[in-house]
Amino acid sequence: MKISYVVVMLISFMIISCGDEKKITTEEVIIENDNLNNKITAKTIESIDYKDYALSPEAELEVSSWAPYQELSKQIEFLKKGDFSFFNDEIEPLQKFIDGFKASLPNTFNTNPILSRNVIIETSLLKLNEYLTLDNISRKDKLLGIKDVFVAFSNLNYQLNKKLERDMYNDIQPE
Repeated sequence: MKISYVVVMLISFMIISCGDEKKITTEEVIIENDNLNNKITAKTIESIDYKDYALSPEAELEVSSWAPYQELSKQIEFLKKGDFSFFNDEIEPLQKFIDGFKASLPNTFNTNPILSRNVIIETSLLKLNEYLTLDNISRKDKLLGIKDVFVAFSNLNYQLNKKLERDMYNDIQPE
């Protein structure tokens, strides 16, 4: 009786210990696959769906002297190509850029809707910076942060166009 009890215990121990090795190997493979799938490429960024507004010719003319806007536009184009260097750098240069962006806003565009879009851009840039600099953020959240930046910039373009169009209609005098 005692011998059969010991034999059953040994067999149970062997079965349990064999099962653990398989689980560890499977978990290691899953972790490696997650790391490979965590990379964000230009093709992945191109697949992000959002409504992109371009500036009207009048708005292009107005923002041509607004250097921070031009810089942000250029950096967003780089982001669309998968270059994160501007967005995943230290927070201080990004904060200085945002402060300069807000401070150099042309008087033509100093309206509440445009100021609120600037705040949204600031928030989305800082959020994307955090997502890209932290290691424990999922790929899905990083893509969502990238989309937020694209949407915020697109909405700023829309508001700039809308402001200039509204001003143009207000300047029309009845005959």
